[in-house]
Amino acid sequence: MKLDEFTIGQVFETKSFKLTKEDIMKFAGEFDPQYMHLDEEKANQGRFNGIIASGIHTLAISFKLWIEQGVYGPDVIAGTRMNNIKFIKPVYPGNELHTIVKVIDKKAAKNETGILTVSLSTFNDNEEKVFEGDLSVLIKR
Repeated sequence: MKLDEFTIGQVFETKSFKLTKEDIMKFAGEFDPQYMHLDEEKANQGRFNGIIASGIHTLAISFKLWIEQGVYGPDVIAGTRMNNIKFIKPVYPGNELHTIVKVIDKKAAKNETGILTVSLSTFNDNEEKVFEGDLSVLIKR
């Protein structure tokens, strides 16, 4: 979709993604090698009572789910910023995540482009919000 096809307040819902312990440990091993993501014994003694997903992993899944909706298609040019990132609740192995995406701002720019900002809110299978953040992209008008 082009910038002019979006409306402020428009809402999209993604499909779901079920996270496994193996997914969590593989991602963390490469990008966030902290004990709460990798060391089951130590994580079981910590405040979350077990392995949890990295917040960055949760953000990446949220983004993946949104992009896989195909709404931007070939009209998106590039991401420009992320703001108001919040990791609200831990994500555990077995959690199934889905994201609600709301258009919160759009501004025309020069050269037939504009900036579209959406708010991503990701929920687990108990409908508890686990993540939220705003994403802006440069997109064709």
